[in-house]
Amino acid sequence: MCASPNAAEAMGWIGFDFLTLDIEHAPHTLADTTACLRAMELTGTMPIVRLPDQDATEIKFLLDAGARTLMVPMVETPEEAARVVSLTRYPPHGKRGYALMTRASRYTAIGDYAKIADDTVTVIAQIETPEALAHLEEIAAVPGIDALFIGPGDLSAAMDHRGNPGHEDVRAAVFDFVRRCEAVGKPAGTVFGAPEMVAECFAKGFRFVACASDLAFMIGQARGALNRIRQAIETS
Repeated sequence: MCASPNAAEAMGWIGFDFLTLDIEHAPHTLADTTACLRAMELTGTMPIVRLPDQDATEIKFLLDAGARTLMVPMVETPEEAARVVSLTRYPPHGKRGYALMTRASRYTAIGDYAKIADDTVTVIAQIETPEALAHLEEIAAVPGIDALFIGPGDLSAAMDHRGNPGHEDVRAAVFDFVRRCEAVGKPAGTVFGAPEMVAECFAKGFRFVACASDLAFMIGQARGALNRIRQAIETS
């Protein structure tokens, strides 16, 4: 979330399987995201780019910049899912605009990039509303939707439990989501701010789980250090 290539590289070296570049809720520009992608590629950690919306131009720019795994917010119907997939594919299979001289093609070093590009893109649909849950199996069945991700935060707001993603109704919906994903053979992902929740998510069947962010880790450690300093001063 810091939109910093230094932070992205540092986090990449820690050893997480993937890191999400969050351009939905953080102040990333295209230049920031491209720099972060470069930094993360040095570490071997897989970058996932979380889009701000389903904008065709944004998707085109990010794919040309070298993003290969896109997480798309607020996918609520199979029609929306199919449109998103089409924006990641070159004609005749989709509507992605073609350009030769891009970072994605390593500036033409990958000579057959246009022929292999469609097979190198992964699309993760974010399921964040009761309407999306109602269409879950239909969305999962759309060719090119590779995985599904449930966002407890937005889902809690849509279920009238805003700010309480741990509410029992939200948790029940989240764990029903993963059961349904398993039933149709589609990998399911989610995010929880508490690291101790990650193990529970894997036990429930989730295949990939995000925990907190660079900004949250930084604030948490800084707040903890400040509290310890104040306590030490008070007791000295």
